[in-house]
Amino acid sequence: MAEALSPSPCSAPVGAVCIREIIVLILRHTFSPPDNKRIAHLCGPMDQHLRTIEDSLGVKIAHRFEQFRVEGPKSQAQRALETIQAMYEIAKREIGADQVQLMLSGDVTLDNDGPSVNTRRGSLSARSSNQSHYMQAMAEHDITIAIGPAGTGKTYLAVALAVDALERQAVQRIVLTRPAVEAGERLGFLPGDLGQKVDPYLRPLYDALYDLMGHERVLKAFERQQIEIAPLAFMRGRTLNHAFVILDEGQNTTPEQMKMFLTRIGFGTKAVITGDVSQVDLPRHQTSGLIDAERVLRRVKGIAICRLTSADVVRHPLVARIVDAYEAQGRELDEVPAPEKPRRTRKTPTRES
Repeated sequence: MAEALSPSPCSAPVGAVCIREIIVLILRHTFSPPDNKRIAHLCGPMDQHLRTIEDSLGVKIAHRFEQFRVEGPKSQAQRALETIQAMYEIAKREIGADQVQLMLSGDVTLDNDGPSVNTRRGSLSARSSNQSHYMQAMAEHDITIAIGPAGTGKTYLAVALAVDALERQAVQRIVLTRPAVEAGERLGFLPGDLGQKVDPYLRPLYDALYDLMGHERVLKAFERQQIEIAPLAFMRGRTLNHAFVILDEGQNTTPEQMKMFLTRIGFGTKAVITGDVSQVDLPRHQTSGLIDAERVLRRVKGIAICRLTSADVVRHPLVARIVDAYEAQGRELDEVPAPEKPRRTRKTPTRES
């Protein structure tokens, strides 16, 4: 049941043209037959899940037992109601706050028949259409390049498919690498042997492995040399056959390093390159290898290039808003014209009488 309220009044001054009027919609829905346990899981403790939906979509939600009322702009109100209905379907068990955020970040109407992989935590599937396209591209192409902001699951999904391929014996080992570049600060001398020196740079890859395989299985895989983690500098001169290779933080490679990595690919090997072109830590005069590769390899057959956006962020909802804010600021800076250089005027010498 829907009720359309009168459009909100235009705030333009007298004599100005109102470009767009916002239509506020009220949607009502009653879950029948009522299930108090499901409704409690849907709403969360102290209606926390409903508040999360309100903050994320800019709507107002009220409910009395099984009757729900959503008020807000048309598209947001409809999406909020779709989210509530989708959450009710999975509310046999308690719904975590992170699960609500994932549903809001993705498309709640996404078909569950998309690509998925089995992990120790159960089946891992795409949370958005872009992620689904990304997983499909990794399955069908030998080289996949994924570009997107932080929190879109670029590295995690790649590691998940690598672990799945290793367990299915589709590959013999997993090779994870990333450039050892500090994020805007100099760490100086690091104590320990070579492994201890490079471990801080590779920690995100360790975290993904531990989460997907468990600590003990990861340690055993390292002992059997089924998993290898190394800085990008150690890849020169190697040929990687029957492996699943992931280059993380690809935006911090130079074009020469990117070419070197791509030419390491051997028979039966898949390679995935991930990166965020808005977080380049190279010197300002240095071109990013990821940006260069996207331009050079765009039309090369057998290479897939996937773009993810803030709509695919699967972290805290604030992360998506932060990404949008920085992207908006970047567009504004690009539109500001560069100041003109003052013209130099030559003074003509005067002859003294």
